[in-house]
Amino acid sequence: MRILGIDPGYAIVGFGVTDYSGINFAPLEYGAILTEAHTDFPQRLKNIADDMDYILEKFSPDCMSIEKLFFTNNQKTGIDVAQARGVIILSAVRHDVPVFEYTPLQVKQAVVGYGKADKKQVMDMTRRILKLEQIPKPDDAADALALAICHGHCCKGIRSKVK
Repeated sequence: MRILGIDPGYAIVGFGVTDYSGINFAPLEYGAILTEAHTDFPQRLKNIADDMDYILEKFSPDCMSIEKLFFTNNQKTGIDVAQARGVIILSAVRHDVPVFEYTPLQVKQAVVGYGKADKKQVMDMTRRILKLEQIPKPDDAADALALAICHGHCCKGIRSKVK
């Protein structure tokens, strides 16, 4: 199964593509979609959508795993991330890619085995599970790969939903 993990944002969208079989993960590509800070917000959303279309067409994932949004102190940032997340999900739906959502706690539990693990622990376990020499950069890409791993570990009971 090919899984596209997404760490949503509007300045940086982390992505990670893995193949998953049984208990083995093989990373195919990871990185980030970047948008310029001084670009009009609607154009930033278009840029994200265009890059998502490219990734979806290039890798033809069987599913997409994306982080559930939760609001922190800055609601304006949360609303902007929510808009970017909507564009990302719409791109997946337009490519007939099922979308699965996970909370940060679920990702930590699936990757590290402990829901209160810190970011460094998650990043190191992601590196180990994918047999990478270094922790993926930027951090958003590492987070996206962790989301892909989370779905691989959690999908056993929901395989029937995946094409």
